[in-house]
Amino acid sequence: MSGHGRGRGRRRGGHGGGHQGGDERWLLTYADMITLLMALFMVLFSISSVNISKYQVLQHALQKAFIGGVLDGGKGVQSGNPTRITGVQTATPSGSVDSSFNIFTRTLMGSGTNSAAKAKAASKEQNTLLEVQRRVENYARKHGFAADISTSIDQRGLVIRLLTNNLVFDSGQAVLKPTATPLLSRVTRLLVSMHIDNPITVEGNTDNVPISGGAFQSNWELSTARADAVLEFLLHHGVAPQHLAAVGYADQNPVAPNTTAAGRALNRRVDIVVIRSNKTSSSGGSTS
Repeated sequence: MSGHGRGRGRRRGGHGGGHQGGDERWLLTYADMITLLMALFMVLFSISSVNISKYQVLQHALQKAFIGGVLDGGKGVQSGNPTRITGVQTATPSGSVDSSFNIFTRTLMGSGTNSAAKAKAASKEQNTLLEVQRRVENYARKHGFAADISTSIDQRGLVIRLLTNNLVFDSGQAVLKPTATPLLSRVTRLLVSMHIDNPITVEGNTDNVPISGGAFQSNWELSTARADAVLEFLLHHGVAPQHLAAVGYADQNPVAPNTTAAGRALNRRVDIVVIRSNKTSSSGGSTS
């Protein structure tokens, strides 16, 4: 009987030893939970805006928590030493944790840096467009062209609008008049001297009065030919050809009703559009 009792005691002891090893199984579950939480944090953080200064504070706090603080009570899990559970060895040494975390932080920092760089480039481009607009308007006022030119800045970019009546073309013609040379020369010098490398589209527009006779069969042909004439002027005065394009819209893009003579005069125009390379949500600018 005593022998049986001792046998039972040994079995209970053996069972107790297994239970003692099982007590540490929670470390693996805990480590898995921390990994999942970190993954969740990465997803949430990647879709949020990054404040660099706050992010750096967060980075140091997480490094301390994951590498030095939270796991202090379980150094076997952190350092890769064997646990008391038979046959179980942690596979991630602290150096790998630190390396992975640094890759993660550099990736997020890079995302924030790219966003900041894009915002800075958009702001710089906006300021450049505003400066070109200001100089064109000042020149037009000083030299008596204020009634023949207007400028605006919108989401597309800077629009320099030339009314074709009397200044740029004769009625029904697509040959630049000598009176257009000083103004177009000024616009071209600004685009070249300020190193504008944005795409530039020259857009020809007419009123809705059909063409009868002459060199052009329709307003489509006339508007395209006028756009080409202005493009050729820009090209021959230093604007890079890879930045230029021309298009004719005939009477399809009116800016005023064609029911009055004044409205039709506003619709007969050529627009020089400096297109944004960096899109912004805001549009600023004035007209003259």
